[in-house]
Amino acid sequence: MRHRSSKSQCRKGYTVVELIVAFTIMSILATAALPLARVTIQREREIELRRALREMRDAIDKYKMASDLNMIEKKLDTEGYPADLQTLVDGVQLMNTVDKKIKFLRRIPKDPMMGNTDWGLRSYQDDPDSTSFGGQNVFDVFTKNQGTALDGTKYSDW
Repeated sequence: MRHRSSKSQCRKGYTVVELIVAFTIMSILATAALPLARVTIQREREIELRRALREMRDAIDKYKMASDLNMIEKKLDTEGYPADLQTLVDGVQLMNTVDKKIKFLRRIPKDPMMGNTDWGLRSYQDDPDSTSFGGQNVFDVFTKNQGTALDGTKYSDW
């Protein structure tokens, strides 16, 4: 019977040192990828916030334009702005028609920063930087999130 020398035997598997080196390299790569993933997620939420704000502000502007053109009834003390965001979704009766409504939003968008549809509102009579809603009409919307964006501005100032 022949004995093989230790040098001629085939190696199978990995040594502990090889496993430790591979694990260390994978850990370093994972640690580097986490901050990048967090920034990417935050950037996507910021893009969605800007889109939602633009959509609602456009709807408010269209409502105001329809009011100024006497297409819809202008209620007292509203300055031609909607009473609330739900009015933009429910729609309003066109003047001089019986069954025609005009809708400005399909739904109230979800605030990606807060995870709900509870937006901050400003009326035409409120101060431009007011965080409390006067209740007369909806002139502007903002997020209630007090966090800071990637560009250094506050989300609530957008």
